[in-house]
Amino acid sequence: MPSDAVLERLTRLHPKLIDLGLDRIERLLAALDNPERSLPPVVHVAGTNGKGSTIAFLKAICEAAGLCAHVYVSPHLIRFEERIALRGRPIGQAPLEDALAACETANGGAPITFFEITTAAAFLAFSRAPADIALIETGLGGRFDATNVLARPALTVITPVSRDHVHFLGETIPEIAFEKAGILKPGVPAVIGKQLPEASATIAARAREIGAPLRRHGAEWQCDGRSYRDGTGELQIPPPGLAGAHQLENAGIAVAAARALGWPVLDANAIAAGIAGASWPGRLQRLDGGRLSARLGAGWELWVDGGHNRAAGEALARVAGTWADRKLHLVMGHLAVRPAADFLAPLAPRIASFRGVPVPGAYACHDAEALAEVARGMGLTASASGDVAQALDAIAAAAPAPARVLVCGSLYLAGSVLAEEGVGA
Repeated sequence: MPSDAVLERLTRLHPKLIDLGLDRIERLLAALDNPERSLPPVVHVAGTNGKGSTIAFLKAICEAAGLCAHVYVSPHLIRFEERIALRGRPIGQAPLEDALAACETANGGAPITFFEITTAAAFLAFSRAPADIALIETGLGGRFDATNVLARPALTVITPVSRDHVHFLGETIPEIAFEKAGILKPGVPAVIGKQLPEASATIAARAREIGAPLRRHGAEWQCDGRSYRDGTGELQIPPPGLAGAHQLENAGIAVAAARALGWPVLDANAIAAGIAGASWPGRLQRLDGGRLSARLGAGWELWVDGGHNRAAGEALARVAGTWADRKLHLVMGHLAVRPAADFLAPLAPRIASFRGVPVPGAYACHDAEALAEVARGMGLTASASGDVAQALDAIAAAAPAPARVLVCGSLYLAGSVLAEEGVGA
């Protein structure tokens, strides 16, 4: 794509992939006449797990109500255009090229990270196209994340907080929660998902300090999976369009966000239709009829999930606990910035066999054999494969009967699997 050359150049503007801070993006946005001030009402979402799924549910709710939504998420699975949705659809080449070119020119070669300059491009593109709402996901953390230049969002949302990105956000839950709570704004309502006690206390303290009214799971609202309740009444919620029991929590957060916005158009019918109809590629997605799934043969199931930290491993373990009808084989790739054992440990008791694989295109991933060694240390039958296709061939050849395979451990791995399967993200 023509934009690829520009995107590649932008990766060379800063020696670090991640360098948290707001000075660089504030400078660039000022040079662009501050497009972030010309967005439709913004819902700004932070948290450790469930951010993307929550946005997917909320987008579907808005669309069921007839609203147009801009969406900004990261990372992408197959193509960069997935990160920026204009009026609900991936940004096309022409508006993407225009926004990137404007940002590159305005930046003038100054140091800036890839995420910062592409965030500016997203805001510029959003400011040029009318929409009813903008759903913005933080990239990492919150307080110093490039998206946190949004001075007055309509609503902030914090999904469950757990340990992740400890090199940037801190080792403890209170430290990480403090960084996530950096998106809270004075007078702006905040929807808070189910939290560990120490995270809840940290978020509440920050909210009191700046005067941000909270709508907390377990306090101002409740959701038990089928029924949602808050101060204005009760709603029955259909089974979510996204698979996995953990999506019930994400759906509840999205419903709470829709109710907190207070827009009459986001009524019970729109909420029900959005929860049931939401889609989010690479999150516990079953693959069928493509190049990879065909390698397993009749009767097999192939699933992919981009979860990569302990909380995600625990969520997948709960799903695996409902898969008692056949054996589960795991194919796992994992970035080296996180301990692989944290993700794998909750899943290990549910797994019949394990195959470690590299993550294609990753800047640093765990060696496949090292992953297998971690799995062996947990008592699993484990080995390494050169790629996912080889792993599937080996699993199918060794299994006495059709079973289920889950490829997981990295969003980058999930993206490569979707691309090889031949399905779009």
